[in-house]
Amino acid sequence: MKNAEFFEAVAAMAREKGVSKEAIFDAISKSVITSVKRDYGDKDIVFCEIDPEKTTFRVFLRKTVVEEVTDPDSEVSLEDAQKKRKRIKVGDTMDFELNTKSVSRIAAVKGKHLIRQNVGDAEQERKREELQSKNQEIATAKIIRVDPVTLDAQIEIGKIVERLPRAEQLPNDNFKEGDTVKVFISDIKEGTKGPKAMVSRTHQGLVKRLLEIEVPEIFDGTVEIRSISREAGSRSKIAVYSSDENVDPVGACIGQKGARINRIVEALGGEKIDVITYSDDPAEYVAAALAPAKIISVEILSESERTCRVTVPNNQLSLAIGNKGQNARLAARLTGWKIDIKPEFEEPVINFDD
Repeated sequence: MKNAEFFEAVAAMAREKGVSKEAIFDAISKSVITSVKRDYGDKDIVFCEIDPEKTTFRVFLRKTVVEEVTDPDSEVSLEDAQKKRKRIKVGDTMDFELNTKSVSRIAAVKGKHLIRQNVGDAEQERKREELQSKNQEIATAKIIRVDPVTLDAQIEIGKIVERLPRAEQLPNDNFKEGDTVKVFISDIKEGTKGPKAMVSRTHQGLVKRLLEIEVPEIFDGTVEIRSISREAGSRSKIAVYSSDENVDPVGACIGQKGARINRIVEALGGEKIDVITYSDDPAEYVAAALAPAKIISVEILSESERTCRVTVPNNQLSLAIGNKGQNARLAARLTGWKIDIKPEFEEPVINFDD
């Protein structure tokens, strides 16, 4: 292969693999050195120079100048060395360029798999770096394919292809090829085939990051997210706080006419979101967490065990508990308190006699 063709091939490979040309040159250099060294007893005397500017690819043997040669692979006599460099002395090193054609043959025959391996390593490292930059972040993914049996989705994030399992999708997600969707990268793990992103739409981190994107006051730290509890696809509760008394943390999250929170709800496929104000007062905090129900009182039963009893108007009982207990369950997770809910008045028991 002519040098120009070699460099064109590397440029094409870089575009195809999404790897820098420098990483490929480094991989090829290591592969050629490894291959050539095998012909010299694996001695550490081979090095490679690849210069894209000059389109040169050169391989050298580095030999040490000695009085008497005992190893022709790694040594050159002072007499022979001085024929090329008059002032060279014993102990100096001299580089001898190998024939490029013979090097190419060696690389082709012995080093093809090493080149493939090293380029693959460079590709995996590029993927690892890209994934690490996205870890614990939100990403826009394109649906490539949906398995008709498992409903697992194959997604594309930039140049990275990952799997979005059905278990990590929202219950009402119904993807088609070509759809774009917001996902959360919850972790990066090393697999047998390299780094792998754990992708989710059910993770509460997705809600947190969406809030940070939509609410500038959260992004700049004016408003803090203190806690999130979520039943993905159905409802989330979010406790927010601001030390600035001039800022309404809940209003900042909701936005004018609900614009901010509505964009988040839309991104989550219609999932309902309750935003409440965090309080250091546990009774106040628990009462707010049970919204939209109205609370009469909160009695702290045990601070050490974090248990409390909440009294609600009779007509608010079902609202406080929620469908299948969801509202109370999310409030408990949000606050970290065990909540016992009771009605204001016990309903009388009426017995009918025959």
